[in-house]
Amino acid sequence: MDLERKLYIASRGAEEIITESELRDLLETGGGKGYIGVEPSGLFHIGWLIWAFKFKDLIDVGFKMNLLLATWHAWINDKLGGDIELIRRAGDHIVDVLEAIGIDRASYSRVLAEDLVRDMEYWEILIRSAKEVSLARVRRALTIMGRKADESESDFSKLIYPLMQVTDIFYMDLDIALGGTDQRKAHMLARDIAEKTGRKKIVAVHTPLLPSLQGAGRMELGKGEIDEIYAEIKMSKSKPETAVFVYDDPGEIRAKILKAYCPPREVEGNPVLMIARDIIFRVRDTLEIKRKPEYGGDVVFESYGELEKSYREGKLHPLDLKNAVVEELISILEPVRRYFSTNKGARETLEAIKRARITR
Repeated sequence: MDLERKLYIASRGAEEIITESELRDLLETGGGKGYIGVEPSGLFHIGWLIWAFKFKDLIDVGFKMNLLLATWHAWINDKLGGDIELIRRAGDHIVDVLEAIGIDRASYSRVLAEDLVRDMEYWEILIRSAKEVSLARVRRALTIMGRKADESESDFSKLIYPLMQVTDIFYMDLDIALGGTDQRKAHMLARDIAEKTGRKKIVAVHTPLLPSLQGAGRMELGKGEIDEIYAEIKMSKSKPETAVFVYDDPGEIRAKILKAYCPPREVEGNPVLMIARDIIFRVRDTLEIKRKPEYGGDVVFESYGELEKSYREGKLHPLDLKNAVVEELISILEPVRRYFSTNKGARETLEAIKRARITR
């Protein structure tokens, strides 16, 4: 595979790369070591497919990728009631889903945060990093947790979280870090501290956040920091009625998408269009809209750009778009449903997490 092809695969679908020239340099020298850190905090929804696809891309272009199951981070962040055993099972669930969508367990390394923190060197790196940054800077970075700065007032452990994320990067000696746009502050913090301490700066690849099915509505983006706002409107496991989970059956997928926010001609913050852009066109070359002849007949879009233009101009009705997205999502998620129906261990883990959510 030539360099330009590798660069295309590594960067496609990314919202931001810091920086593309540094990414090119890594690819020219054969790649490097990368990771994504994921809190095992519950059930896998389709918003996570976006980073999963990019994780596979980075594997395919030669990076030695690590999946950091951020168990201690999830504990600090009060996920799953702070039950560390359940958090570990949620980590198993993530690995199961990645396998179900075609990412072989042998193609990447699986790392548990609790294994990292047993090493004294980890805490030495954290303290040395902490000495290079102000309290105000750390507080501003709390949005990476989906938290506001003032939430550290009642729980000091949350202030450790951003520095743990920086330490993960340094301790694992990474070249590239993958995450959603909500992780930007952590990655920039790591780059800044690296510059001050003479460490290598990681390349940061940021993927888009999928909006909640309720959408952003007419939220005024000027009322707060952009990453705080996106943390409020992104698809979330904690609001199951506004998320599509990868194991949902066809009836659940249809019901959720048909209720989704999708006003005519409106593109910004439209979750149905974003599903088409970031999931369907990521794995399909086209999207077919089936309509009765009196409504314009069937039409096939060969790119997301064509689809968005038609929708913005009012040539495509929201219901027609929703119906097409439903059919494609059902098809794309069919291997996941089959995996969980045939894999007893994966199914038992899924059911355990579901039960815990009901009782908490």
